[in-house]
Amino acid sequence: MASTRDIRRRIKSVKNTRQITKAMELVAASKMKKAQQAALAGQPYAHLLTNMLAALAPHVSDQLHPFLARRTVKTRGILLITSDKGLCGPLNANLFKLATEIKTPAKFYSIGRKGTQFLARSKRDLVADFPVQDRAPFSEVKVAVEFIAKQYLDGVIDTVEVIFPRFKNTLVQEPVLRPLLPLDNLREYLENSQRHGGVFQPDEANRNQPFEFEPDAKTVLSALLPFYVNREIYQFVLLARASEHSARMVAMKTAKDNATSLVGELTLQYNKARQAAITQEIVEIAAASFSAA
Repeated sequence: MASTRDIRRRIKSVKNTRQITKAMELVAASKMKKAQQAALAGQPYAHLLTNMLAALAPHVSDQLHPFLARRTVKTRGILLITSDKGLCGPLNANLFKLATEIKTPAKFYSIGRKGTQFLARSKRDLVADFPVQDRAPFSEVKVAVEFIAKQYLDGVIDTVEVIFPRFKNTLVQEPVLRPLLPLDNLREYLENSQRHGGVFQPDEANRNQPFEFEPDAKTVLSALLPFYVNREIYQFVLLARASEHSARMVAMKTAKDNATSLVGELTLQYNKARQAAITQEIVEIAAASFSAA
């Protein structure tokens, strides 16, 4: 059995760990609330924009914009969105599993230090990584999106797909591989989003009505489609931030609860060791008295 001094040292160490994890839980809870509000506030706008493009897509030719044209897929483009820090449970590991399942030729882009480290460690074709602050300003995300879009337009990659943790609630963050370019899958994405709820229903009466473009369809699409791609990836980053802080809060609460349980077990062990030591001393004193008599 360990000595009482060793047990006291372990109890002190576990209590210090519990104090740290409690502080980290409170910080994560504060950040989580702000990140959730930002992510949820942007969802109706992103869904409405998707609805508008889904209604617009059948009325325009694929040749009007490169983002609409389907091409033979030789090299996929994968944007991996992860956290910069760890201690957020299995969040990043689930995203890495999705990336590992990609067996076809692909070039990878990364937002988040953990994703960059994973791609470098697994020797995947990492083209670029982009630092984005915890607040996820749109200006920083836009730099990454414009670079990836240019790679797509230049023919370096034939698709743009995003791996990110979709925030469902505080306890559930679902890893998702979301195809983004080319934009010929808008209706499929819209129907999938409707199944998950929270999306505006398209107006069936207007779906088959002819559209009039001012000044012309090509000019409208040239302005609208890049903005849509920017806004979608920005929304994915916001969801990833909300997922990160939620997962970290849950992980730190679990660690704190485990530390509290361990302190109780060690305290019981310490009391048993102390009682055994006292009993041993009493036995030795009694034996000495009996020998003297």
